[in-house]
Amino acid sequence: MKRYFKYIAVVCLTLLGASSCNRDLLTPIPQTSVSDASAFSTATRVQTQLLSLYGALKDGNFYGGRYVIYGDIRGEEFINETSNLVTGSDVWGLNATNSATAVVNLWYFAYLAINKCNIFLDGMAAGGSNVVGTDASAKYIAEAKFIRALSYYSLLQYYARPYADGNGSKPGVPLRLNGIKGVGQSDLVRSSVADVYAQVLKDLNEAEAGLPSTYATAADNTTRAHKNTAIALKTRVYLSMQNYPSVITEANKIVSTTAPFKAPTGVANQLQADIATVFTNYTTTESILSMPMTSTSGDFPGTQNQLAYYFSPNTANGGVGNGEYSLNAKGIIAEPTWTATDKRRSFIKQSGSGANLKNWLIKYKAPSPYTDYVPVMRYSEVLLNLAEAKVRSTNTVDAQAVALLNAVRNRSDAATTFTAANFATPTDLINAILLERRIEFLGEGLRNNDLVRLLQTIPAKGTVPAKTASEPNYIWPISASELALNKLATDN
Repeated sequence: MKRYFKYIAVVCLTLLGASSCNRDLLTPIPQTSVSDASAFSTATRVQTQLLSLYGALKDGNFYGGRYVIYGDIRGEEFINETSNLVTGSDVWGLNATNSATAVVNLWYFAYLAINKCNIFLDGMAAGGSNVVGTDASAKYIAEAKFIRALSYYSLLQYYARPYADGNGSKPGVPLRLNGIKGVGQSDLVRSSVADVYAQVLKDLNEAEAGLPSTYATAADNTTRAHKNTAIALKTRVYLSMQNYPSVITEANKIVSTTAPFKAPTGVANQLQADIATVFTNYTTTESILSMPMTSTSGDFPGTQNQLAYYFSPNTANGGVGNGEYSLNAKGIIAEPTWTATDKRRSFIKQSGSGANLKNWLIKYKAPSPYTDYVPVMRYSEVLLNLAEAKVRSTNTVDAQAVALLNAVRNRSDAATTFTAANFATPTDLINAILLERRIEFLGEGLRNNDLVRLLQTIPAKGTVPAKTASEPNYIWPISASELALNKLATDN
């Protein structure tokens, strides 16, 4: 980890619709020099540094792969096939240690992204804002704050007790808000969960104010943060805090009151008619934020970080991956209300027969070097966030919540339409919404978040017993590297 206190690589992130990078900007710049005038001396250099923040976010060890993968394999939907610690068998087994690859690397790469954001913000304050002008400066600063907020929120989901456990009073993570450009700046106590969430929301509120309403291209609208991106993330954050009135307030900004649901301002975010489109055309208006990948060297997730590598079977079994994780036959695919004609069933592929029959997730289909865009947030999540919040806030079988649930289900299963009469109690409707989330976001990394925000037991799977919220390893231990460098850090 010490190397991230020494160096930051400033590289160009290839984004569709973004300006091409000059050759001299491809050279990594030492972290100690990032805030120098040379790094912020021209508008092109400032933009390059801004885009490098997305590069840190989309690293294969963070949102480019592993963060999403871990969110699924901690839950009950997948079975480990390889017993490989490098690809998360201990994460799946709910027994990862302080020095586990997942625990150390995710912490490292999340804080790497955070530190790059901090250094960028420091550089803008020191003169970068004057170089690019008021309007561009406000937008760039807002993007950096959005990325920092997403990174801190992501850390909380693995390394801190859920907000519901003590109303945010438990230890969170060290809240670093200034750029680290040398050694000797590591010691910092863990802020409370509530304090970290407060900073996340502060960043997101400021980001919403400064971000553009829309970009000129569909590619930028799905790979760079805009106002609706910040609002959508706030619905996720408030849902994790069980602050349901605030989920409603935020979601109402980008969800119309009646079907067909669509964002009334900014990017016209809405569901696509066919769920399969979202995973073949990566820049539709349903994709609020995705991590773009190309076949250019360094612009794809990298070895053993890729979603298709983990979830798709190998070529012998008709896939493009390594068959690391098959689908649990007793998990969501066994749900009888998930009908055979539901289009989302097309993301499931079988191999073998009899005792060797296995089911695989083929939502991600691009072969090596695995250039599927990685979904971070989709509009269907905002709809289901709002639906759940409406029911929990009113403690009724809310009519709009039923309509929102129908919007997601009917898109893939036109034969199923829910009515209020289908739900005897508000709890029944909440359970249906939670079930829909398991189907809709299978393989998209949200399962861990949904379990822990509600302090639910992580169900048993294969040889792994259930894990209650009070048991060790319900959350991860703190990275061994952090504990070694930060004398004020405490473990979970």
